[in-house]
Amino acid sequence: MNDRDPDPRLEHDHHPESIRARVDGAGGGHGYLSHGVLGAMDGSITTFTIVAGAVGGGLAGSVVVILGVAKVVADALSMAASNYLSARSEAQQVHRAWNMERRHIEATPEGERDELREIFRRKGLAGTTLEQVVDALSDDRDVWIDTMLKEELHLATRPAEPARAAAATFVAFLAVGFVPLLPFLVGPASPTQAFLLSAVITAMTFVGVGLVRGRALAVSPWRSVIETLSTGTLAAAVAYVIGAWLRQALGIG
Repeated sequence: MNDRDPDPRLEHDHHPESIRARVDGAGGGHGYLSHGVLGAMDGSITTFTIVAGAVGGGLAGSVVVILGVAKVVADALSMAASNYLSARSEAQQVHRAWNMERRHIEATPEGERDELREIFRRKGLAGTTLEQVVDALSDDRDVWIDTMLKEELHLATRPAEPARAAAATFVAFLAVGFVPLLPFLVGPASPTQAFLLSAVITAMTFVGVGLVRGRALAVSPWRSVIETLSTGTLAAAVAYVIGAWLRQALGIG
């Protein structure tokens, strides 16, 4: 087997095109799958807990729909806004750090070269090899600054674009968040029947989100599925018990 060919035991191949694509991403390029997965997980769990709590509290199916829809839309907007502000803050931090490093390089280049030297000395380089690396990196100002951001300040050189991060979160939250409500919108009239059907399709959604999450994190897909299912089930059970307790305590129904 050619050492560039895919090996089923490995996560990726080593063709030049694949290497360039991974390096472009790892070098600070940003994928938005993680934002979508976060939105999908939060959307499905949040909505199903609302459904479980409302059914546990003996509320009518129409009330479940009203609460659920209002909650999905409001939480999707809230989460997207939070993600936007978070990504924007990260981008601003990187921008300030980049300008700071540029000023330091212009004002005290030898001091910044010493920092480069110490960084790569700690990685095991020494002597002529170390000096060659320092010379090569400091020969290009942009490369030099990017290296300092990643190695000294531990910042991504190209953080997530705020609007795209927010959009990925919003769309995933909204799309997956409506799944637990579908039986109440188009299903049987009985809230109990609708709830049971909602539990089934939501569990299937948890499995799907868990598989995508496992792939995104490069971890065992079934472990991710179990974690997602466990989290959603526990949250829904707690919501249902609280709803049932409040129903009894308040003498509703």
